[in-house]
Amino acid sequence: MIKVTAAEAARMAIEEAMAADPTVIALGEEVADPEGGGIRKVTKGLSTRFGADRVKSTPISEQAIMGAAVGAAIAGMRPVAEIMLMNFMTLALDQLVNHAAKIRYMSGGATSVPLTVRTMTGAGRSLGGQHSDMVEAWLAHTPGLKVVVPSTPADYKGLLYSCIFDDDPCVFVENSIHLSARGDVPVGLHAIPLGKAHIVRPGADVTIISYGRPMDDVKKVAESLGEEGISVEVIDLRTISPLDEAAILNSVAKTKRAVIVHEAVRSFGVGAEIAARIHEHLFGELAAPVQRLGMPYTPVPFSSALEKTILWSPEKITAAIRKTLG
Repeated sequence: MIKVTAAEAARMAIEEAMAADPTVIALGEEVADPEGGGIRKVTKGLSTRFGADRVKSTPISEQAIMGAAVGAAIAGMRPVAEIMLMNFMTLALDQLVNHAAKIRYMSGGATSVPLTVRTMTGAGRSLGGQHSDMVEAWLAHTPGLKVVVPSTPADYKGLLYSCIFDDDPCVFVENSIHLSARGDVPVGLHAIPLGKAHIVRPGADVTIISYGRPMDDVKKVAESLGEEGISVEVIDLRTISPLDEAAILNSVAKTKRAVIVHEAVRSFGVGAEIAARIHEHLFGELAAPVQRLGMPYTPVPFSSALEKTILWSPEKITAAIRKTLG
């Protein structure tokens, strides 16, 4: 193990994938070393080591980046395309949703699209409404796409490596605050299977389901409540699509209670889908309705004070747990 930031862990995954397979390439705005190695330096050093043919800085055009990446994937490469901010995915949704996600299906399985799209987002830095949205639910609603949201530096490395070598298009969602967080990361090959949730903490009284940056506070709350004698089971989804339904249902069948926490807007979100599945399968066994915690139905404000009021907090998570416990 070594202690590195999530950004460094992501770079380790890309670098090890490029060293293992010459078909792995990287492209995006400013990703090559002459342009700085990416806005958060995730690709720093890669063009120097692997050459400009495999690490290419592109024009400021999300459509061009995604179109080139989809074409390269169809042609047999494994591109890692960077769309600088998740809000800018809107400019590339035609290529991603109408082409990348559907080509395997429309070709009868003959053509795969081994494409990885790295993108960054996250509220909490006063970046405003056009730079902070979590829109993972849009992408998870598209059959053919895999959507991955890591929560620790080790997961940044292990999940990104698995995305790169998956034969279907994957969207890897990085958090702008998390990228600076440090943690232990395995040295050498580290691959985490996609579609498998992580039981971070076993418990018996209530299940908390989350992913991404909220996991930091979820784990703290679970530990704090544990000191009061409340046993909280914590599930880190890691992958939004495909969803590890079995892990969720097995846990809630045991605890009889569930709280879902995510950064995105609460309405029409991933939490609503999870709550629906829990109620469909376990309605007669639940001790309380499923609780959902997410942002209110509003754009992310620029004001740091307003931004703080709409985000999750340890206090809000604790209140949701106490409510489901009655």
